[in-house]
Amino acid sequence: MTVKAKGILPGSAPGELKEVLIAIATELGDAVDDLNALKVVPLKGAMTNEVFQINWPSRKGGGSVRKVLLRIYGEGVELFFNRDDEVKTFECMSMHGQGPRLLGRFADGRVEEFIHARTLSAADLRNPDVSGLIAAKLRGFHNLEIPGPRNVQLWDRMRSWLKEARALCSDRDTKDFGLHKLEEEISLLEKALSREDEAIGFCHNDLQYGNIMMDEETRSITLIDYEYSSYNPIAYDLANHFCEMAANYHSDTPHVLDHGLYPDYEERVRFAWNYLDSTGDKPSHTEVAQLVDDAEKYTLANHLFWGLWGLISAYVNNIDFDYKEYARQRFGQYWKRKPVVLGCTHAM
Repeated sequence: MTVKAKGILPGSAPGELKEVLIAIATELGDAVDDLNALKVVPLKGAMTNEVFQINWPSRKGGGSVRKVLLRIYGEGVELFFNRDDEVKTFECMSMHGQGPRLLGRFADGRVEEFIHARTLSAADLRNPDVSGLIAAKLRGFHNLEIPGPRNVQLWDRMRSWLKEARALCSDRDTKDFGLHKLEEEISLLEKALSREDEAIGFCHNDLQYGNIMMDEETRSITLIDYEYSSYNPIAYDLANHFCEMAANYHSDTPHVLDHGLYPDYEERVRFAWNYLDSTGDKPSHTEVAQLVDDAEKYTLANHLFWGLWGLISAYVNNIDFDYKEYARQRFGQYWKRKPVVLGCTHAM
């Protein structure tokens, strides 16, 4: 089966990738002499990279199959994050027992351990039991000690992306998407949302359902894909997760968001309660309400963040996804919600 990304065929993969796969198979106790024996299964839902499940016969016999995950880096991703830093984060996560192990690297991607767990669906995020597990996992994730300064990265990253968007966009898109207004909006949000006492943690920053996996037997949650991870206000991560409930990336129109699916106040309170309660210290109603309010405000930053991402991606990424329309929806939601959220944090 053909791997469409960059025209790779199992039997005629680039020499470096061949060597990596053979070395991994040998290390795992298998032998892959003929790469035509590989079965390649494209995995849907990824929007930054192209991701594939690679299978080959295991030496264990009995028809057993070895599985690994092949990640081929998307075009233009260096505009969004530093790949070397992301790999260091990935390796650090593995050391903490978080996520898959890194099995091998090549110029255009890497091979990861295949996690034998179920990737969540959009509907799973609305299940109160599953949502509670995600909230508890996220609290532990935020408390991880990852090397590097514990500085908020959100605002500088958005300013950097705005600069890239201005450099890439046509005059028409610059005008249509109001890029000339966004520097002022980013500064306004930074001033309005930042507080000296806000909790800072190592945030995932991309908590869509496709980056959350669950072991059906143990009910344990695993967060994967750390490309956008960095230190940020924890309320921003909750905001990101809430915003992602409007998306279904496995539909016929994966770029279309249904903001009517944004969680209501009761759902957000329940998530915040589960998040704060997961350490064993019962949170007060005031603490829960504060976190919910903070997260609601940070949805505005989230809309700008992913709006800029979508606009840049429309110019640099060839994955079959309508990035520009996605960006249009995120910016539109920002302008729609800004007067409501900054004026009344409990607004629905």
